[in-house]
Amino acid sequence: MRNASADFQFKLYDGFSGRSSSSGSALMYGGIGETIAEKSGILNIGMEGVMLSGAFFSFAGAWYSGNLFVGLLCGMAGGLIVSLLHGLLSITLIQNQSVSGLAINMLMLGVTSFLFKLMSNGQGYQQIETFPNIAIPGLSKIPLIGDAFFNCDFLTYILYVLLILTWIFYKKTNLGLSFMAVGEHPRAAESAGIQVKKYRWIVMVFNGILGGIGGAYLVLVQLGVFTENMISGRGYIALATVILGRYTPFGMFGAALLFGAANALQIRLQTIGVSISPFLLAILPYALTLIAMLGAAGKNSEPEALAKPYVKGSR
Repeated sequence: MRNASADFQFKLYDGFSGRSSSSGSALMYGGIGETIAEKSGILNIGMEGVMLSGAFFSFAGAWYSGNLFVGLLCGMAGGLIVSLLHGLLSITLIQNQSVSGLAINMLMLGVTSFLFKLMSNGQGYQQIETFPNIAIPGLSKIPLIGDAFFNCDFLTYILYVLLILTWIFYKKTNLGLSFMAVGEHPRAAESAGIQVKKYRWIVMVFNGILGGIGGAYLVLVQLGVFTENMISGRGYIALATVILGRYTPFGMFGAALLFGAANALQIRLQTIGVSISPFLLAILPYALTLIAMLGAAGKNSEPEALAKPYVKGSR
């Protein structure tokens, strides 16, 4: 029988190996939430805190209720509350968005660690069941990609639909163009009758819900456990996938797949006992992401008004 530490390592490997789920799904949920926010001019560096809140409250909800769907709803609510806090600071109080995001990350690290210690009450290891995979007949048998993309949990399939709907929303609808206008030229949008602050509050709702699902995914699909600071920089990587993907849903999807593949590779190398320092292997996904971003240098396509405070009527 495996001890608690070995069991966690097994679950971690299983969650990133591609056998039980798509390794980049958590990043993609955070990335699509951040894409929606940034297209309307809101930079949420606090995505790390949003995802951490989603992870903790999904675990707490599932643990106390015994129901994974209740846990998912709690994770969505946890992410939403944190995102709305960022909205209050950056939209209503017109504070620096970068400072607000960093403060939220540190706040949620402390809050979730404190609440988890209260919840665990000295218990060394708490684990819940996870959502099962659902294989799509025929598609799951496709060589190379079938098992990775079509033998997944229901949240991953929902993610595929969200990516398509988001692309359609921004490319094919007038409402999508209005949300983009808020991020590009908010004063011009206001003069055209678009309520800039209202639209930005709406995107923060989606940012929080999707980021919360991203954090909940790690708990309810991949690991079945919560540990302090378990997001471990994935919120920042979600930000990087948006930049690397040039603020498009499918570009972000590709960037998240790159990071997910690198993460799975380093875990697999550690598992098979490659004679390389585990500390060097651990930085592999972050190093590859940084290299990819350097390769995209000079291809700036960020919204014109991103992270810039907006005061109605000002010039």
